[in-house]
Amino acid sequence: MKVGFLAKTHCQIRLPLQVLESAAGFYIGTANEEGPVSRESVEYWRKKELAELALREDLWTQRDNP
Repeated sequence: MKVGFLAKTHCQIRLPLQVLESAAGFYIGTANEEGPVSRESVEYWRKKELAELALREDLWTQRDNP
């Protein structure tokens, strides 16, 4: 299980990476039972399937800062 770097670094919690959605599109991030915690990817994708492929194939860029 890959965990979110920003969630771990800035929030001190280990959460699995997953595809999430915002008004800007789909992105790779982390969430807990209260909602989104971190946006980990620089990129946004227009389709969920493309974001899932990027996560699965490690074809995305990690953000450095929250």
